[in-house]
Amino acid sequence: MSEDELPQLADELRAEMIDAVSVTGGHLGAGLGVVELTVAIHYIFNTPDDRLIWDVGHQCYPHKIITGRRDRIRTLRQEGGLSGFTKREESEYDPFGAAHSSTSISAGLGMAVARELKGGSNNVIAVIGDGAMSAGMAFEAMNNAGAMDARLIVILNDNDMSIAPPTGAMSAYLARLASGRTYMGMRELGKKLTAYLGKTVDRAITRAVEHARGYVTGGTLFEELGFYHIGPIDGHDLPTLLPILRNVKENAKGPVLIHVVTRKGKGYPPAEEAADKYHGVSKFDVITGAQAKPPANAPSYTKVFGQALTQEAEHDDRIVGITAAMPNGTGIDIFEKSFPERTFDVGIAEQHAVTFAAGLASEGYKPFCAIYSTFLQRAYDQVVHDVAIQKLPVRFPIDRAGFVGADGATHCGAFDTAFLATLPGFVVMAASDEAELKHMVRTAAAHDAGPISFRYPRGNGVGVDLPERGEILEIGKGRIMREGSKVALLSFGTRLQECLAAAEQLGQAGLSTTVADARFAKPLDEAMIGQLARNHEVLITVEEGSSGGFAAQVLSHLARAGLMENGLKVRPLFLPDEFTDQASPEAMYARAGLDRNGILRSVFEALGREDFESVLRA
Repeated sequence: MSEDELPQLADELRAEMIDAVSVTGGHLGAGLGVVELTVAIHYIFNTPDDRLIWDVGHQCYPHKIITGRRDRIRTLRQEGGLSGFTKREESEYDPFGAAHSSTSISAGLGMAVARELKGGSNNVIAVIGDGAMSAGMAFEAMNNAGAMDARLIVILNDNDMSIAPPTGAMSAYLARLASGRTYMGMRELGKKLTAYLGKTVDRAITRAVEHARGYVTGGTLFEELGFYHIGPIDGHDLPTLLPILRNVKENAKGPVLIHVVTRKGKGYPPAEEAADKYHGVSKFDVITGAQAKPPANAPSYTKVFGQALTQEAEHDDRIVGITAAMPNGTGIDIFEKSFPERTFDVGIAEQHAVTFAAGLASEGYKPFCAIYSTFLQRAYDQVVHDVAIQKLPVRFPIDRAGFVGADGATHCGAFDTAFLATLPGFVVMAASDEAELKHMVRTAAAHDAGPISFRYPRGNGVGVDLPERGEILEIGKGRIMREGSKVALLSFGTRLQECLAAAEQLGQAGLSTTVADARFAKPLDEAMIGQLARNHEVLITVEEGSSGGFAAQVLSHLARAGLMENGLKVRPLFLPDEFTDQASPEAMYARAGLDRNGILRSVFEALGREDFESVLRA
C-alpha cells in the first residue's frame, strides 16, 4: 500500500475490531488505542522476521486481524478459537506469548541477543503500556539492555497521558529530528570519543547533550538507563509515526525507546466516554455501546468479598486493603469508597505488594493483599521469604481460583493451594459459596498467628442467603453437609454444589453418600477426614486446583495415619495436568471431570461398577 492509503486501512481495521468484539466480548479499549500504531509498525518493519512483541497482549486484536487471522477473529476467546492474547502456537507473527504484564522488554532483549549470537540483522520491537512500566521487571530489563547497548526498540504506549502529553507540531518535529541520522550519528560519535578522551570527558559531554535534550523532549530517566529516547509523539498521527519508525529502523545502533501517546478507546465514542475506556467488555450493541448483562441473580464473589472487607474494616481500623493495579477486579474498589486512606494500589508490582503488606503487618496492621491466583505466582519468593518465614499475619484474598473461561490458561487459578499449602504456618482456606466467603473474611481479620489465605472463583455465587456478618471459623475445622454410609465426597472450594448434586443421584442409585466441606487445606480437619475414611468404602476428594494441592495434603495424612490400610478406595479429583485453553467454565469443568457427572463416574469406577451410563440416564 502507499502511505496515503494507510489512514483508510486504520479506519477499516478499527471498524472490524469493534464489530468482532461486539460479538465475542473481550478487551476493547486498549486495542482501539493502538490501531494506527499497529498499522505503522507492520508497514515499516518486516514481520515476522522482525520480531514484534505486545506486552500483556490484550491490545493485539488489530495485530491479529492484519496478520492472517481476520477470518477467525469472531472466534476470539471462544472454545477452539483465537486466544485473547498473543500465543506462539497460533501464528508465526506472535513470537512471544503473553497475558501477564511487563515481560516484553526482557523477552525482546533475549531475542536481540540471540540475533547477535546468530549474526542476524532483524529488528526486535517491544510495545509496552505505561501501566506495565510500573513493574520492576520492565526496569530490570531496561537496565540490562542499556548496559549491554543492545539493538532493541521499545515503544512505550502511554494511553492515559500519565507521563506526558504530546505538545503538537513542535514535539513531532523534535521527535523526527532526534530520530534522524544526523543526531544519532552525533551520539555514536560521542561514544567513540571515549576511547580517546577517557570516560570522564565522554560522560560529561554525553550527559550535557542528553540533559539539554531532556529539558525539551523529556526522557532523561530512560537515557540514564542507557536508552535513546524519542518523544512523546502522537500515536494516532500516521504522518508522524511512519518517518520516526523508519528513522529508528535505519539508524538505531543501540537500545531506543519511542514514547507514543494514544487514547484508549480511540474512534469509538462509547469507549472514549466510559471511565474505564471499555477495557474489558461483554458482548455489546455497536450502535449504542450497551453491553449484554448477565441475568441478575446471586452477587459475584468479588463483590461479596469487597463488601465483607468493608464491613470488617468498620469494626477494626487496623484493616487495610492492597491491590496490584486491579482494584475493580479484586473488589478493593468497594473497600476504597469507604476507606480511601486505607487503600493502596501499588501498580503492577505483585512482589512489592506482598512485601509492602508484610511491612504493614510487622507494625500491627491487618493487610488484605488481594491478588488473583495467577498473579500471586509472580510474588512467590516474597510470600515465602518476607511473609511465611517471619510468621507475619498477611491476609491473602485469592480471586479467580479455578478455571476462568474465556481468559484461558494464562489466567487460570490452578496452583495457589499447592504452592501455599507447602509453607509452614500457613492457613489455607477455600470458600464453597458466598456465605462461606463472608465467614472467611472475618476469620482472616481475626487471625493474627501467621499468614492466611482464602480462595474463591470468578463469577457469581450460588445464591445462598448471606449472613448479616461473617462468623469466625475454627481454624482447621470442616463441616459435614450430608450424612451417608457408603461413599464420602470431600470438597475443597465451590465444587461443593456439584458434590451435593452427585450425592443426590448416588442416593437414588442406592449408594448412601456423605458430603463434607473441608474449608481448610491446611491445617486439615484430621478428625473429620479420619471419620470419613473409617466409615466409608470410597473417599473422593474434589478441588479446583492442580495436583499437589488439597488432595496431596489429604493423601499424605491418610498414609501417615494408616487410614488406607483397610481397603479404603481413595480417588482424588483435581484440574488436569495441562494448561487448558479457553472455553465456557461449564465445558472446562466437564472436560476435567469436576462436574456432577465426573464425580459420579469416579465413584462408579472406584466401586468397579459398569452401570454408570444407565444410572446417569435414569
